Amino acid sequence: MSGGLLVAGTTSDAGKSVLTAGICRWLHRQGVKVAPYKAQNMSNNSAVVVGSDGRGGEIGRAQAMQAAACGLAPDLRFNPVLLKPGSDLASQVVLLGEAVDTITAGTFRHLRPRLAETAYAALAELRDTYDVVICEGAGSPAEINLRAGDYVNMGLARHANLPTIVVGDIDRGGVFASMFGTVALLDPADQALIAGFVINKFRGDLGLLQPGLDMLRHVTGRPTYGVLPWALDLWLDAEDSLAYGRVLGRPAAPHGTEWLDVAVVRLPRISNATDVEALATEPGVRVRLTIEPAELAAADLVVLPGSKSTVADLAWLRETGLADAVAAHVAAGKPLLGLCGGFQMLGRAIHDTVESRRGSVPGLGLLPIEITFDPRKTVRQSVGTAHGSLPVRGYEIHHGYVSHADPTLTPLLTSDDGAGEGAVLGAVHGTHWHGAFESDEFRRWFLTEAARLAGRTGFRVAPATSFDAARERSLDLLGDLVEEHLDTDALWRLIETGPPPGLPFIPPGPPPSQ
Repeated sequence: MSGGLLVAGTTSDAGKSVLTAGICRWLHRQGVKVAPYKAQNMSNNSAVVVGSDGRGGEIGRAQAMQAAACGLAPDLRFNPVLLKPGSDLASQVVLLGEAVDTITAGTFRHLRPRLAETAYAALAELRDTYDVVICEGAGSPAEINLRAGDYVNMGLARHANLPTIVVGDIDRGGVFASMFGTVALLDPADQALIAGFVINKFRGDLGLLQPGLDMLRHVTGRPTYGVLPWALDLWLDAEDSLAYGRVLGRPAAPHGTEWLDVAVVRLPRISNATDVEALATEPGVRVRLTIEPAELAAADLVVLPGSKSTVADLAWLRETGLADAVAAHVAAGKPLLGLCGGFQMLGRAIHDTVESRRGSVPGLGLLPIEITFDPRKTVRQSVGTAHGSLPVRGYEIHHGYVSHADPTLTPLLTSDDGAGEGAVLGAVHGTHWHGAFESDEFRRWFLTEAARLAGRTGFRVAPATSFDAARERSLDLLGDLVEEHLDTDALWRLIETGPPPGLPFIPPGPPPSQ
């Protein structure tokens, strides 16, 4: 068979990514050869995939998570178009894993036909390879100002004749109005593909919700395929840093007698914020995102995460007083960690004629290094060791590289080819590697060292925390939620037979004559 389904949403962060992953895990458990797909993603959270030519390429982090739900290694075709915002007006375009252009809203329409052609071709290849492809939309299908050139939501559904379900986040409020409005704003041909709805993040008595579900079916002629309950443990592999609350996850009680408090600076163009999720899986580690200098002063460990606009975010650090708070934290002897763009900010100078085009600017001066930006983007998976022999795996996605370093500086990591990577100077640590803290032994060593530097003598790492196991538990939970709370028989019929015939047209969308 060559079945398919599109999971659309009433808004961004309505639950499309997790529902797609849950359906993928459910099908995978049934022995179905299933793959995920998102035609176009806009996110600075990305993962590195090794292509068929051996080169590294990028896809959205959510699609890598969905691939794991399917029991698959990530594939560049799972997310053929990735847009990485560098400012409010411009985004880098990553096409089948490779950065090919930087666009603005005004120039995007000229590139869009090429992107759509690539996206459609990738989907066709996947449908030839897998029994089922579960597609995820982007934003909302009711963004009618963008419908003419859409190849991600209803444009994709029309192209591939995909039955579409719409998921809405009831925790935001107004879910019934947004579901009805999503359908009613579409034209007849698009409405004919909207098969029904799924409600996400429900808390309370389902009986109190039922009258609304009944009325929604009455006014749209479409069923609700299920109501997913609020699940506190679903926080790993966030599609976007905006999906995070102030505190990541649900911190478990300390293994020792003290907590370790970690403050992560929420940069305006934060990139691969998922790096700190691994720290948050450890019992007794409280990880929070913040823009408050006072919260850095109170923290044991401060993290400067990755950035899609290193120089601009460095200027923002100075404007907000956060740069002074970082310097004071280090002056007090407490640990600081810089990741990728955050690592680059720690040096004496940044020479950038590529990303910001601002030339040479002073860094924070906390490490004796200089960073130079290269038009060629480094995108690769990395393997090495830390602290002598601790195994570490990660990946790199950056334009900037260390062009000068004090020869006496100690590297944080050593790659398998023997090259030093990153730096350690006193309490200051930095690396270009993303994902390194998913390596359990390295994470435990680093947190132990951070606690020592912070004076948290009562903190102890748990001996058996496994990040990979935590991710698998999250994916299994998604599969459980789909099996227990959705009408899986009805979903299977959609996947197997396509859009139901005879779905009614709902005004006030464009009348059938148009």
